Formats: sequence, C-alpha cells, structure tokens
Amino acid sequence: MIDAELRTALEARLGGGVRFDVPLARLTSLRVGGPADAVVTPADRAELCDALRLLARHQVDHFVIGGGFNSLASDAPIEGVVIQLAKLRKLEERPGGRLRVEAGVSHSQLTRFCCEQGFGGLEFGAGIPGSIGGWLAMNAGIPDREIGARVVELEVASPTGRRLAHLPAERLHFTYRSLRGLAPGSVIVSALLDVERRDPAAVRAEVDALLARRGQTQPLSVPSCGSVFKNPPGDYAGRLIEAAGLKGCRVGGAQISTVHANFIANTGGATASDVLALIDLARERVRAHSGARLEREVRILGG
Repeated sequence: MIDAELRTALEARLGGGVRFDVPLARLTSLRVGGPADAVVTPADRAELCDALRLLARHQVDHFVIGGGFNSLASDAPIEGVVIQLAKLRKLEERPGGRLRVEAGVSHSQLTRFCCEQGFGGLEFGAGIPGSIGGWLAMNAGIPDREIGARVVELEVASPTGRRLAHLPAERLHFTYRSLRGLAPGSVIVSALLDVERRDPAAVRAEVDALLARRGQTQPLSVPSCGSVFKNPPGDYAGRLIEAAGLKGCRVGGAQISTVHANFIANTGGATASDVLALIDLARERVRAHSGARLEREVRILGG
C-alpha cells in the first residue's frame, strides 16, 4: 500500500506524472482490471530512477505494463505501482547500421520509421501491438523471427533505481516469448537494435503483406490481450483449442475468438474472472482432447 509519506514524495518528484487509484481496465488492451495503487509515467530516466528509489525505500512493489498488451489485470485492487514508459519515445539511427529505440516507442512508430528511412530486419514486427519495452520483455516475434535476435544491447534500470546498465547481447538470455536473466524488478529503458539498409519500398511491401495477413487471421476489431498461450513445440495453441471444440465459447462477456482460437476477446462487459475461466477451460479441454499442456503467454497482474 502507498502511505501518505510515499504519496507526498511521488507527487513532489513526479507532479502530474503520478496518478493514484487508477483502474487498469483503462490501461490494458483487454479493457478489464481493478485499480492499481498508483501509475507512474516518468518524463525521463532521472524521474524513473528517482521513482524506483522511492518505491524501494518504502518497500512497495512495482511492475511495468508498457502498452498494456499481453497483460491481464485482476478484478480486485492491485497493490503496488504500475510504471508506464510512454514518454520515453526517442528513436534514432546510430552508426554501424543500428537503431537506438526507447522502451516507450510504439510498434506503429517503429514500423513507420523503418518504412520511411529504409531500415530492414524488423518488418516481422508489423502489427504486433504494444511498445518496444514489452516486445523485449517477451521476446515478441513470429514463428521464424524474434526481436531478441536483433538486440545488440539493452539499457536497463536496476530494481532500486541506483544505476543504469548497458547489457550486451551475450549477457542476455532470450528464449521463446521471454527474456531471462534480469534481476526481478529491473526496467528496460532502451535497446540498441541491429538493422540493415533496404529499399524503403521493399520494406513497405513486406510490412503491408504482414499487416494484411494479421487483419485476416486475428480479431483486431475487438479488445483482446493478444495470444493467450505459447505455441507448444511443433504445434499451434490456436489449432489445439479449436480442435477441442472451444472456438467461440463464452463465459460472461469473454469469448474465445471465432477468428483465432488463441485469442480471448472482450465482447462487452467482460471481467478478468470471465477471461481466467476461459483460460482454465482451454487448458483442461486441450489436455483431455490431445494430451498437450498449454503454457500461458499472457501475464496475470494481481490476484
């Protein structure tokens, strides 16, 4: 919980960059979730580190949600502080065919920049929602390409805000839909990404093709949290869920998408409990039908 002393200290340091008792339904793509004690949106690295130091001193937990995708917030109040890096949106070319990208840069901002400037290698991210910080934390990608393969180094704030470190790729451990090896509570601030010069028209053509495919195969017109489960080795979670007869299944306002069974959509008025019930049902039915064990990709916040 946030006591009066911490509240005053956060307001003094961050001003309008801190809000209290904020419903996470407003900040997550699935549009469900109870209130968090506070949401901190630092203007720069100094404010981020100061906020982390204050939270560590008062022994208050924090977590980063980026664009709010790949996250399911509990219906109950969530103790702790949410950190959003939406104001860290600097994106620039660096020598040697590289881009420095801050964690708050959105997928659309990065894709547009690469198309306009003729940078190849990141086209696979077209249409993957969220921000770069979230992409890195979950090693976002498609079956044959992932963001981790493009990382030269990460800039990371320590959990207590005492230092910023630049970690080279060889010290990082990107695996399927995860980044391991960072201390719990570390905050990804930026990444140095490897790219190559390409004809802008060729970059745009590949991006357009990927966007068109996503539009045909994913439920983009309704709130969802993206892929709910990781794909098991040699198979697809969506295929397994559909084969178990669950495509279109509803609990309350939540529905296993009729477009792609590895998505759960908020069709109106859904709660986190509705979504969790569908997650549990999908795991049980798939296990019973095919023997496969589904591993959750979406993060559960609180509860």
